[in-house]
Amino acid sequence: MSGHSKWATTKHKKAVIDARRGKLFAKLIKNIEVAARMGGGDPAGNPTLYDAIQKAKKSSVPNDNIDRAVKRGSGAEAGGAEYQTIMYEGYGPGGVALLIECLTDNRNRAAMEVRTATSRNGGSLADPGSVSYLFNRKGVVVLPKAQEDREADEDTVLEATLDAGAEEVNDLGDSFEVVSEPGDLVAVRTALQDAGLDYDSAEVQFVPSMEVTVDAEGAGKVMRLVEALEDLDDVQNVYGNFDIPDDVLESLDA
Repeated sequence: MSGHSKWATTKHKKAVIDARRGKLFAKLIKNIEVAARMGGGDPAGNPTLYDAIQKAKKSSVPNDNIDRAVKRGSGAEAGGAEYQTIMYEGYGPGGVALLIECLTDNRNRAAMEVRTATSRNGGSLADPGSVSYLFNRKGVVVLPKAQEDREADEDTVLEATLDAGAEEVNDLGDSFEVVSEPGDLVAVRTALQDAGLDYDSAEVQFVPSMEVTVDAEGAGKVMRLVEALEDLDDVQNVYGNFDIPDDVLESLDA
């Protein structure tokens, strides 16, 4: 969920020790399989696969599972499914805009489950193009402030990534988010590695161009909808244009 980056970061930490870890693992494995099918099974020549593997490793997915997914995707081992990406657009409570990205081997199942989860949680699906114009595709790299040998600061991160195409560096509390054009994602990630900075994730996301601030009640409703959608096997990512103020976020966490 990328509607509010701080919340997304908090949620990522919880997901690793969450009871739904198996579901998270399955989605990360699916990403690896698709990346290997699209660009080959060698991470050195397939940056999307490289980043999908890194993200899975950061979330403690076992190496055996990762290796098998690469083999299935690249055709070295039988059993890979034919996944396709489908993007649904919709509205959540309070008029919040949502993009729901699915990776599925069954379009009809994905459509039915997304529609049901959305309508049951106070949202509605919209026609293609209704809300997608409110989002831009961006490369997003998230890195922890607490590095192995030092504490990273904003100036260090900006200095390391500016020439590689970084557009902005956002402070997320315990981590930084480096935003770039999608085509500069690999260069930004590589620049961080060259500067000795470890990162948690590097991927292309849909970032809202304008945000809707929600109150405590609205935030609770939007969170329930997002979590219901993210709980679906076919849903890989949910992007929203909501902004949750820090005090509301803290009360939700409590």
